[in-house]
Amino acid sequence: VQLVESGGGSVQTGGSLKLSCVVSGWPYTSACLGWFRQAPGKEREGVAIIESVGATTYADSVKGRFTISRDIAKNTLYLQMDGLKPEDTAMYYCAADSAVVPGEELLPDFSYWGQGTQVTVS
Repeated sequence: VQLVESGGGSVQTGGSLKLSCVVSGWPYTSACLGWFRQAPGKEREGVAIIESVGATTYADSVKGRFTISRDIAKNTLYLQMDGLKPEDTAMYYCAADSAVVPGEELLPDFSYWGQGTQVTVS
């Protein structure tokens, strides 16, 4: 399984970015995909996840500003980030697993991870 992120960069406060993650080699019939982030000196935290049936879960800190989506035909996961704030600055990681435990969707214990893409908001 390989996950490759792209789309990070530097933006000003209030700006937008769209992250992409291409997933290849997925061996399961179902997939839960998610975005996580880790700022320097902080623990990795869940940002948003989308389950096989399309249900989404967002961290409170990004609700109303970020949107997770997927293109199944392209094996690609997206994260549209609007209204970016300096506190959104972090390395953003794409992750995948066959399923998640209800109530623990945003825990960073997924099985497969990408290398990350840096987002800097100033």
